[in-house]
Amino acid sequence: MTLRIKNICISPYHDTPESLRRSAAKALGVHFSDISEIQLKRRSIDARKKSDIRIVYTVDISLKDGIYTPPLSGNISIAEDPVYTVPTSKIAPDIRPIVAGFGPAGMFAGLVLARAGLRPIVLERGLPVDDRRKKVETFWNTGTLDPECNVQFGEGGAGTFSDGKLNTGTHDVRIRWVLEQFVYFGAPERIMYDSKPHLGTDVLRTVVKNIRKEIISLGGEVRFGARLTGINQQVGCIKSVEVSGSEGRYSIPCSNLILAVGHSARELFQYLFSIGIPMAPKPFSMGLRIEHRQAAINSAQYGSFAGLHSLGAADYKLSCRLGGRAVYTFCMCPGGYVVAASSEIGGVCTNGMSYSGRAGENANSALLSSISPEDFPYPGPLGGMEWQREIEQRAFKIAGGNYMAPVSSVGRLLGLPSHNSVAPTYRPGVYECDMFELLPQQLLSPIIDAIPIFDRRIAGFASPDAVLTGPETRSSSPVRILRDANCQSSLHGLFPCGEGAGYAGGIISSAVDGIRCAEAVITSINT
Repeated sequence: MTLRIKNICISPYHDTPESLRRSAAKALGVHFSDISEIQLKRRSIDARKKSDIRIVYTVDISLKDGIYTPPLSGNISIAEDPVYTVPTSKIAPDIRPIVAGFGPAGMFAGLVLARAGLRPIVLERGLPVDDRRKKVETFWNTGTLDPECNVQFGEGGAGTFSDGKLNTGTHDVRIRWVLEQFVYFGAPERIMYDSKPHLGTDVLRTVVKNIRKEIISLGGEVRFGARLTGINQQVGCIKSVEVSGSEGRYSIPCSNLILAVGHSARELFQYLFSIGIPMAPKPFSMGLRIEHRQAAINSAQYGSFAGLHSLGAADYKLSCRLGGRAVYTFCMCPGGYVVAASSEIGGVCTNGMSYSGRAGENANSALLSSISPEDFPYPGPLGGMEWQREIEQRAFKIAGGNYMAPVSSVGRLLGLPSHNSVAPTYRPGVYECDMFELLPQQLLSPIIDAIPIFDRRIAGFASPDAVLTGPETRSSSPVRILRDANCQSSLHGLFPCGEGAGYAGGIISSAVDGIRCAEAVITSINT
């Protein structure tokens, strides 16, 4: 029998395997030598009391044979974990399923289809991750953008150039399986128990390559530089798809298409709308990136414990409601960088990224205002997308071109003097401006009002020297491609999937939705 013990609290100064083992034994009322095996299940930091920060563990314990088993209590239970099994296909159809997009949703859809024996064809408009990284570095260094391969498009999707956060607010039996696959393909074991697991862009690159190799080893294909451009129909069903690649335009027979193209596939959204695929505008958020010195965030969050290796770089998550509009931080990157995330010529947008060590001098986070379709200045399902594009193009013009980004200090925004002690990390470069030139008042005013509120929760958040870089426009998809309970569009065989289709928000939820859509394809084939 394996027992699970919750709420084991240890000082950051004594965070060692030996201390954890002794604390677990004490909770069970046995000698520490009676424990034959201990497995970490969860690790979190309780920093509510800055004078008494604790690391909180949940562990699974196996006792040696013959040792008395303690009675179960509130913190002690039988260890049980949900188990997910990849479904299998009863047949291998002549027409292979196609997955468009190789971000988290597309990767896990392709992986499940491959393990089910269906030999999927994956289409990705960008390049393999190593070639993609070179393109992105060239863009950041010179301002030369490749609209087909960038921070948004290429192997691994937009999440490859991010903090690689693996936490999610959803609850699904597939989540643990996703994390297990990440570990199997090269992620560190700690993501299985960290309360806020992350990989960093450097580790993600290895993981996505290994997933690709697995799909190929099982008979699947991953075609890079292959952009989905059209869908041919016959009597309400998909007949084939049109692809544009290095060898020109060609068709592939298709009866099942998982559409996992990400939230920036604007040309494809326009195409789908033009052929009558049911779509709807979706609420999302826009705003800016805010940067502080990471040392200041560590001090604000951990007090005298700041700097301890066992605590690492501190993060935060803040939110409030002002006049019916939510303002919140999103995708916070400890020790990270604000990055150029453009995918269209003549438009600037930002994102946040960090490496696995989170060792950069600055912390950054999106600082966003929520918006609904009623706010959009453009009508129809693509109204939010057009608003994004308008703001990105305005940013490009304000900052003088070459994909420099508009910046302002918090001091300038609040009318306070600043001393420029926080250096912007955005490349290719920045241009100081009045943020009211960039963002409409309905977005910017709530952000201005929220900054002092957040300062009362994290001392120094409203520091005049903090840097604001904009715009942050692509926090999630502004479009939802409608589907039924079986994940299928009104066009039979089309499975809108992941963040771009409006059904996920982040790496894990996108991966889970990819699995869900792959299951739907398998069910369709089996029946």
